[in-house]
Amino acid sequence: MKAVLVTGSTGGIGTATVGLLRSRGFTVYAGARGPAGFGPEVRVLPLDVADPESVAAAAKRVAGEVDGLWAVVNNAGVIVQGPLELVPADEWRRQLEVNTIGPASVVREFLPLLRAGGGRIVNVSAATGRVAMPLMGALSASKAGLEALSNALRLELAPWRIPVVVIEPGTTETEIFHRAGAAADAALQRADRQQVELYRAHLEAYAKAMSRFKPGPVDKVAEVIVRAVEARRPKRRYAVAEARTLGAILPKLPAGLRDRVLSSAVGLNGITP
Repeated sequence: MKAVLVTGSTGGIGTATVGLLRSRGFTVYAGARGPAGFGPEVRVLPLDVADPESVAAAAKRVAGEVDGLWAVVNNAGVIVQGPLELVPADEWRRQLEVNTIGPASVVREFLPLLRAGGGRIVNVSAATGRVAMPLMGALSASKAGLEALSNALRLELAPWRIPVVVIEPGTTETEIFHRAGAAADAALQRADRQQVELYRAHLEAYAKAMSRFKPGPVDKVAEVIVRAVEARRPKRRYAVAEARTLGAILPKLPAGLRDRVLSSAVGLNGITP
């Protein structure tokens, strides 16, 4: 059976992807930082993508069990939100370490197995990687970095015919958004009260705008990821739900119009000092 690694396997998209891949006959390594509730048919792999030693140890273990990998799915991710002025430096580092540097570490350590297995890389990005959103600057920067990394890797790995695929999920019903909100609230408690008050209208407008979004099911994203894993010749990019609009149309708008559309979308267009 072909072997696949999925990072961030204990989150909504990761768990659904692991289950679907296993049902399709793959040997699945489920990368997880902590306990994972998979059955014995799934090979749980201790893996913290933000820890280079953990990534190296995981690659060494997999290399001792299989001759090659068919795919690496870089799904692990976090969301850090809030105005740049209110996001602590350690939260910025956490955002980049997990979403950008982490996938780079995983690819670097697992490339020998991908070469041996004739495999491919599937990076789970977001529309914010192509369209930066206000109050999500940290997330946008991390996903823009992942987009750039994917595009560079695609050319670097072409001699070995290792496809590099980007998945763009839309808003999805997963705990990552709830954890992001809790982390943002905790960061606000640590911030200077006067600075927080400067952004009070921003934060209230953003919360109201986000409440109008109806998240989609994780299964739809998992199906697209598995499609990219199974395809004989996978596309460079697969977009899901509203990501098809955000990522495809908004980047083509004139800059001024795009700024107005984004400000309106998150309720910032009427805010004055």
